[in-house]
Amino acid sequence: MEQPGTAASPVSGSMFSWVSKDARRKKEPELFQTVAEGLRQLYAQKLLPLEEHYRFHEFHSPALEDADFDNKPMVLLVGQYSTGKTTFIRHLIEQDFPGMRIGPEPTTDSFIAVMHGPTEGVVPGNALVVDPRRPFRKLNAFGNAFLNRFMCAQLPNPVLDSISIIDTPGILSGEKQRISRGYDFAAVLEWFAERVDRIILLFDAHKLDISDEFSEVIKALKNHEDKIRVVLNKADQIETQQLMRVYGALMWSLGKIINTPEVVRVYIGSFWSHPLLIPDNRKLFEAEEQDLFKDIQSLPRNAALRKLNDLIKRARLAKRSPFWSFPVSGVSFERGTHAKTQVHAYIISSLKKEMPNVFGKESKKKELVNNLGEIYQKIEREHQISPGDFPSLRKMQELLQTQDFSKFQALKPKLLDTVDDMLANDIARLMVMVRQEESLMPSQVVKGGAFDGTMNGPFGHGYGEGAGEGIDDVEWVVGKDKPTYDEIFYTLSPVNGKITGANAKKEMVKSKLPNTVLGKIWKLADVDKDGLLDDEEFALANHLIKVKLEGHELPADLPPHLVPPSKRRHE
Repeated sequence: MEQPGTAASPVSGSMFSWVSKDARRKKEPELFQTVAEGLRQLYAQKLLPLEEHYRFHEFHSPALEDADFDNKPMVLLVGQYSTGKTTFIRHLIEQDFPGMRIGPEPTTDSFIAVMHGPTEGVVPGNALVVDPRRPFRKLNAFGNAFLNRFMCAQLPNPVLDSISIIDTPGILSGEKQRISRGYDFAAVLEWFAERVDRIILLFDAHKLDISDEFSEVIKALKNHEDKIRVVLNKADQIETQQLMRVYGALMWSLGKIINTPEVVRVYIGSFWSHPLLIPDNRKLFEAEEQDLFKDIQSLPRNAALRKLNDLIKRARLAKRSPFWSFPVSGVSFERGTHAKTQVHAYIISSLKKEMPNVFGKESKKKELVNNLGEIYQKIEREHQISPGDFPSLRKMQELLQTQDFSKFQALKPKLLDTVDDMLANDIARLMVMVRQEESLMPSQVVKGGAFDGTMNGPFGHGYGEGAGEGIDDVEWVVGKDKPTYDEIFYTLSPVNGKITGANAKKEMVKSKLPNTVLGKIWKLADVDKDGLLDDEEFALANHLIKVKLEGHELPADLPPHLVPPSKRRHE
């Protein structure tokens, strides 16, 4: 009797292997040695046959290629003209790149993929789409009008060792620009959105209007909201009160366009290397920049997880209950889910089933296209699929107008079952491999450029503030306020120079901080761990209370410069 395949133990080094369910029907088990290889094979063997059988690529997304599974994380920058997209890239990599043009007028009129290369140079679009090492081959479908406005700027740069950045043309208002492009701008952005790891929408604090085309572009990014981050740039050019109004207006505008219950993350700042025009919000801008940098730096570490998640998106939409999910680092997918390709298969096979064999094909085709909404409802009822998971009705009707329905295929359950098996079993096993790879690989973050500018030294974020105040001082920083704290200390009935926890509590609770916070302060201040506080430890406790009340975080461990002088001999 044939034994079912079981998960194999990890092989030596950083290589992994496991037996897929398909291998149960083979004499030799199928081994996946990396997550990328596993995704590539699962797509080619289980999802791609379904896509090809029902002509998925003619209606939705082109087929994935090897480069899509192997490429570095990509960041897509989108915004209206003069919002600082190109300057933002220059700020990150701290280096000019080939083809870069910066100005107040619309300067970037091309899609520029800024990537790592041994020497500086430009690769034109027509050459890019025939290079199998680059993940851009399927962009050939958008024609010469687009390819003449597409290039790769390659240069040696440490930031680009880890990520690639896509600069896009600035978006103007008006129908004329849309017509003059010569290609479907929103469709190109949608193509990139499916393949990038992060989408950054840039807004100018001075020009907050969202044009019709920009609104259309944001709507085209639907289903990729998890990748979207928003930057409110040039925020140093307006006063604090006006900035608050602009921020509120931006959130209100985005809420009408990005239809999600969660509030999109907006980073406020001035992302270039020039002096701040209005420095009032300097600390806010520094904190926001650090948060954005941390988000971008995490992309290489989460690249395999993102590719896994995108493959699941391609193979998503509910089929039956009950559901179960794997909530891992912001990625969730459902067992028993149906792929976008599977829903597409139901639509195509339903249209095929309704077509006559001989006469009246054209008239029936028109009738079916016009009544496509009713077909959606029928499929929804029969297969328990959410109405929001179907492709756009209007777009599908437009695409069907040019199709020959007689070439459509009938429903083939075996293909659908194969994708179900992939979602229910193979993906879960790949998820384990992702974690195994992460555990054996060193921490991967983006390095170089602006990412190294504030890593260490006095210009690191928060240096010399909060618990870090006095880090470079010779004198104990708490000492300057100690006379005030001593007056309180001697009213708390010290015995042998120390007060009890009960007496200290009476004073500390006056800060109105939660007990959980005061408990941590007590733990930090009781340096000798005797359950009592002397005058220096009491002064330290009050200093830490002040740090917390000023809005700073408490340290996990007491920094050396905060240790009371009399206790330092014990360190």
